[in-house]
Amino acid sequence: MANAKLPKKRPTPEKRDRINAMNAARNRARRSALKTAIKKASNACYVGGADTTAAVRYAIKRVDQACAKGLMHKNCAARKKSQLMKMLNNAAK
Repeated sequence: MANAKLPKKRPTPEKRDRINAMNAARNRARRSALKTAIKKASNACYVGGADTTAAVRYAIKRVDQACAKGLMHKNCAARKKSQLMKMLNNAAK
């Protein structure tokens, strides 16, 4: 009887609600930062200048982070990165 399995304790619904709210806030902040980085990179490509490459590299980094954290599907991330590189290459011409 010593090895009898005890039922697994689950968190209360209130705790689950708190955790969901925290995760939603964190995801909202990350998604917002991602959108901002993409917009800044897009504007930098259209305007041109010295910081264009840095802006695109930062946006690609944010896309990779969002993909790693599950905010974005890997194919969507690849598509965004491809679009950013295409904008950068067109800006260089």
